[in-house]
Amino acid sequence: MNQLATLHRRSFARAEAMLGPWLLPTMARLIFAGVLLVYFWSSAATKLGPGALGFVSPSAGAYAQIFPRAFEAVGYDTGQLSVLHWAVALAGTWAEFLLPALIVLGLFTRLAALGMIGFIAVQTYVDITGHMVDAQTVGLWFDGDSTAQIMDQRALWLFLLTLLVLRGGGPLSLDRLLSRNRT
Repeated sequence: MNQLATLHRRSFARAEAMLGPWLLPTMARLIFAGVLLVYFWSSAATKLGPGALGFVSPSAGAYAQIFPRAFEAVGYDTGQLSVLHWAVALAGTWAEFLLPALIVLGLFTRLAALGMIGFIAVQTYVDITGHMVDAQTVGLWFDGDSTAQIMDQRALWLFLLTLLVLRGGGPLSLDRLLSRNRT
């Protein structure tokens, strides 16, 4: 039995040493691109204001998504919100475009993934406290139902992003290209 355990340990240690440093971060970025890139960019697009300067003038939808209760309290009049509301809505919109792009490109991957973790934490807080999502949407772990949008899906998102924080963008990334050009 010890020989079998030793064979198992050595085989997987060898596979991890060969594949782990490049396969895991590359797959994490590919999966992020395939599953979450369009999700976040589509959401960010709804926050852009009209016209050529829409990227500096958040839409009413941005305020409704980010500050649902405050926006409702002012009668859905964006002019009654503060400069802080504008700055947060603008920063959130830009982050929702830029951070996923950086992750997919593998540029400043660790920082971008850390930023996305923070973004998802804020998104989750707003969904629960601002949008008052129902208990089924929040979900529970260990309940046998893996379809909850918050507890289940976002846990997997956070795992994927944590892997990128710890491992970086991998060999097929702009991070790696830039680090090679500096030496």
